[in-house]
Amino acid sequence: MLFEQVIVAVLRNPNKTPLFTVQERIEQIKLSTQHLPNVEVDSFAGLTVEYAKLRDAQVLLRGLRVLSDFEKELQMAHTNKTLSNDIETVFLATSNEYSFLSSSVVKEIARFGGSVNHLVPQHVALDIYRWYAQNHPASTQTMKNAASRINPPIVDLPPETLREQEA
Repeated sequence: MLFEQVIVAVLRNPNKTPLFTVQERIEQIKLSTQHLPNVEVDSFAGLTVEYAKLRDAQVLLRGLRVLSDFEKELQMAHTNKTLSNDIETVFLATSNEYSFLSSSVVKEIARFGGSVNHLVPQHVALDIYRWYAQNHPASTQTMKNAASRINPPIVDLPPETLREQEA
């Protein structure tokens, strides 16, 4: 175990347009990490180092997928050091099987009706299918097909969508 306690902090970032609200993302992460007793999920707005100080954290844990992530994260780590000399940044490289993965890739696949079942936890895939069924109904049939491939199959799209498909 690298850390006694890990806080997954969801940032309320006005510069991004996520599919899900902060509360929805918190619930998705809680479900995904419920088997890890030392993980807490929280949210914040503002600077990460200020949140870390508020929570008495000594380390910011950052994931790296590709070289460009390292450049951006290293710059951020140096900037954070100017704001708080007491907080260290630790980088962890992702496993090769997920090195290509980003939220943008997942959203683009789902937007065009592709299956994301193999890319995210099942409950998150289902949330994504629901979101696109409600906001982009043109790809609903493909979403239904992708959702039905979840093991066990779960097809829980909005009732109006299912009625349209039955007609």
